[in-house]
Amino acid sequence: MAESKLAVASMDFAVKILKLCDGIKGHYSIVNQLERSATSIGANIREANYAHSKPDFVSKLQISLKECYETEYWLELMLKADILNDEIAKVLLHDCGSIRRMLVSSINTMKNKE
Repeated sequence: MAESKLAVASMDFAVKILKLCDGIKGHYSIVNQLERSATSIGANIREANYAHSKPDFVSKLQISLKECYETEYWLELMLKADILNDEIAKVLLHDCGSIRRMLVSSINTMKNKE
C-alpha cells in the first residue's frame, strides 16, 4: 500500500528538522522541544492509520495538528532569536504550514463523513 502524501511529507519534514538540529550548538532545551514536536507530527499520523475508530483517527490527527502549531512556535522563536537564518526558517515554516493545511483538510473530511 502506498504511503499517503501526508505521511511522506511529515517524514521528510522530520528528517529536515533532525538534520537542522544536528548543526545547532547550544540552546539544547529549545532544540529538544523542536525535535520532539516535529517528529511527533508524523508519529501521530502513522498511529492514526491504525486507529480503532473514526473518533480515534480524528483524535490522532488533531494531536498531529497541535504538534504542527507547536513546531511553528519553536521555529519562529529560533528565527527571532537569530538561531535560524531567514532562508532556512522560511522553508521549514512553509513545509510545516503545508502539513498543517493537509491535516486540517483531513480532519474536516473525516468529521463530515457519515
